[in-house]
Amino acid sequence: MADGFSERYGDLLYGSYDCVDRIVLNAYYPLGYNPGGFRTWWRRLHGDDEQLDNAHLMRMAGRFARRVRAAAAAHSIPVIDCKRGERKHEIAEQYLTTHRVDRGVFLIFVARAVAPVWEVTRSTGGVLCNLVKKRAFVNHYSFHILDPEWGHMTIKMSGHPPFGAQVILNGHEYVAAAARAGGLGYVKEGNCFTRIADPASLAQIADTLSQPATIGRLAQVIDRWIYTACLCFGLDLAEQQRCGFGYGYSVYQAEYSATSCSPSAPRWTACSTRWSTAPAPGWTCRSCAPCSAPNNAPAATAPPTSHSSSPP
Repeated sequence: MADGFSERYGDLLYGSYDCVDRIVLNAYYPLGYNPGGFRTWWRRLHGDDEQLDNAHLMRMAGRFARRVRAAAAAHSIPVIDCKRGERKHEIAEQYLTTHRVDRGVFLIFVARAVAPVWEVTRSTGGVLCNLVKKRAFVNHYSFHILDPEWGHMTIKMSGHPPFGAQVILNGHEYVAAAARAGGLGYVKEGNCFTRIADPASLAQIADTLSQPATIGRLAQVIDRWIYTACLCFGLDLAEQQRCGFGYGYSVYQAEYSATSCSPSAPRWTACSTRWSTAPAPGWTCRSCAPCSAPNNAPAATAPPTSHSSSPP
């Protein structure tokens, strides 16, 4: 993608790539968010709604919690109860640096957050009178997963029906996995590629995330884990099939980053000096880190540089 920064400082750069960054999707069961739909789902699951009451709904949440902890203990997966404000993703990233993980769920965080819950009102004779959807602080379970195509991803699911969830992925993780599979050399620090053997090839991989086919890729990776690694604690596979439970997905948040590479530190110093005195319109610097030059780039006397920026 052409931008003011690249056009103005192109003579100081040897490559660039644009990449979809953080992706957050909402996962929801369409029938679960209106009274008639929720009652229909319950009947599919249990055959009738004689037991649709607050006590049974709370028991489902309790069963979810017990199953999560039992399964985690059986597979030696840490379950961490978190307080408000704790940086869960950073804790998970640190865990990956000290533990070998091939694929699958490797860490589970439990924390309270707001989610829709249903309150049932019955008459003194036991007749179901009303279903009211409310918002309450309930336990959410953040399943940190290592996927072979998307790397580190997170599915954060409410333990209360209708088991709404958020799925958090990172485009840089996808590009890194694809680059490894294609034999493309790179060094990645945090969320930035600091050394790239072939920026043009990396850019081609990153560009695939801007194509319509990405919709299918996102659905595939979520479906690969959400039913068998997360929802299974609230509804086992037989129950999911019996009631026809299926998630729909919508975009909650998407970020996009543009990265430019300078082949040497001295040239980057010249670039940043020029930028500070005459910045490209509408652009601000987010981060700077070393990035290696390709074989045909000018020789560098110090580690080359990568610069990531995004329009306001």
